[in-house]
Amino acid sequence: MDVEYPGFGTIVVNGTRYDHDVVIESGVVRARDKGPSKAAKPRFGHTPLSASEDIPWSSRRLVIGSGHSARLPIMDDVWAAAARRGVTLEVMPTAAACALLRSLDTSEFNAVLHVTC
Repeated sequence: MDVEYPGFGTIVVNGTRYDHDVVIESGVVRARDKGPSKAAKPRFGHTPLSASEDIPWSSRRLVIGSGHSARLPIMDDVWAAAARRGVTLEVMPTAAACALLRSLDTSEFNAVLHVTC
């Protein structure tokens, strides 16, 4: 999959530019709906990733691009949900996550990619 992180606030997937966080599930890209996690924003200073979001659990490998400076908070409930489902979480700065995803077949992963912080 062609995934590029040209810089803060933007990601390009298969030639389409997105100016928001994205979720990739089975090769299909959609916007990340942060709404369910917004209640935890005061605790972290910005919206974290929580298990109340529509996280793509359908693969055994979930790559999380944690932002430009790797500051996306990942709540404990995400780690617990992954463990219950037997899903390995791989968390890294978004640029590194994009490089990893370019080396994988879309059947090998799902991803949540944060484009800011």
